[in-house]
Order: sequence, then C-alpha cells, then structure tokens
Amino acid sequence: MTVRVLVADDHGAIRAGLMLMLGNDPEIEVVGEAADGAAAVRQARALRPDVVLMDVRMPGTDGIAATRQVIAENLGEVLVLTTFDLDEYVHAALRAGAAGFLLKSVEAARLVEAVKLVAAGEGVLAPQVTRRLITAFAESSREPAPAPDGLAELTEREREVLGCLGAGLSNAQIGARLHIGETTVKTHVSRVLTKLGLRSRVQAAILAQENDITAP
Repeated sequence: MTVRVLVADDHGAIRAGLMLMLGNDPEIEVVGEAADGAAAVRQARALRPDVVLMDVRMPGTDGIAATRQVIAENLGEVLVLTTFDLDEYVHAALRAGAAGFLLKSVEAARLVEAVKLVAAGEGVLAPQVTRRLITAFAESSREPAPAPDGLAELTEREREVLGCLGAGLSNAQIGARLHIGETTVKTHVSRVLTKLGLRSRVQAAILAQENDITAP
C-alpha cells in the first residue's frame, strides 16, 4: 500500500529535498506541499494524506497550531521535523497529537522508515533524544497533570504496555519484552489510547513518564 505524504516547511529548498528523499521510495507518494501551517491544513483537508511531515517554525500559522488542527479534524497523522534546541515547540506539538518527531539532520533511509511507521500507527522519536525529551517534558511541567480516570481501568498487561511506551519502545521491542506478538501489542496499545483518551502513543509515553509508570 502506498503511503501518501504532505510536506509542510517554509523553506523551499528543504521541502524539495524532503520530497526528493521520500519520492525515491516506490511505497511513498508525495501528494502535496505547503509553505506554512494554514496551507498545510488546507492541503490536508483537500488531499487527506496518510502522513503530514510538519515543520514547527513557519510564518503565520505555525506547525504546532497546524498539527492541532490536522489531528482534531482527523486529516492524517503528523510527523514533526525539528531541531533539538526547540524543545518547547516539540513539547507543544506532541501535546497537539503529533505521532512523533525527527531531527532535520535525519538520513534519508531513516526518514522513509519513520514515515512508513507513522502511517502504520507507530510513534517515532529521534533516538538521540527520546528518553531525554520525554523526561525533560515531564520535569518541565509547571503543574503535574492529574492522572486520567482511565488509568485505573487499565489491565495489568495494558499498564505494562503503557510503561513500555514510556520507555520509548517500538511494537516489536514491546512484544519481545512482554513475550507477546506484535499484533497483540497493537491491540493493547489501541486499548490503552482509548481508555486514556489519548491521540497518539507519544502522548501515552509522556503520560507514563508523568505518572512514574515504568516498563517491566
């Protein structure tokens, strides 16, 4: 199945480079591009891509506001591209429901893999900063977020899966850790998100960190 991608970045050269990297893969089709957040939302409404590759800092409507709108309208998954010195923007993007983020220095093969993973329902975080980012996010919250009501409804296995998400593990890694199949992992992740009222596994990872839920 071809993954349809919309590329949003205010720098034309960066957009062209990203489109070239993605377009070289036969399983990915770049269906559109946008130079700002407002255009990204309009394009997402019109094109209904599987994944929106979203820059954070753009003129007018920035990538955070655009991500929030895309996710709220269920127009596609969002994968944010950023640099590590923009932590506060990344945190807000993850809160808005982005499926994850990568650094703009990412290699072509990793970018292609990440787009496919996000389209398949996985979360993607730059490996250089995964735990550091989630930990920093939890510590930077001015007021600890109250535990959602659904947390008490999780089964023991679902709580273990939530802890694994907090550790930044992929479905395959969770399966290996808990000795269950990937299909079963996907089912548990879906149930965890539904019970907690979350939009993405990245949000679940943050919640796990904030509530000290660790992997077994």
